[in-house]
Amino acid sequence: MAGSGKKKTTMAKLNRESKLRERRLDKQARKDARKRGLDPHPNSPDALDPVTGLPTQPDEVQPAAEPVVEALAEA
Repeated sequence: MAGSGKKKTTMAKLNRESKLRERRLDKQARKDARKRGLDPHPNSPDALDPVTGLPTQPDEVQPAAEPVVEALAEA
């Protein structure tokens, strides 16, 4: 006998719930690692570069920021 009802949960909702479960598991794993004194992601991909706003790479060497000097026009 086949099911007579149609699917009530959309794929978008299933995907959101799946991502939420993954984020919760990752967060718990980081929390447990901190309790054990380990830092699994010293340069986590969640960190953003202050200049570009893009995620930083763990092995990427960051160049020193050059100071920006604006010339004031005398009126």
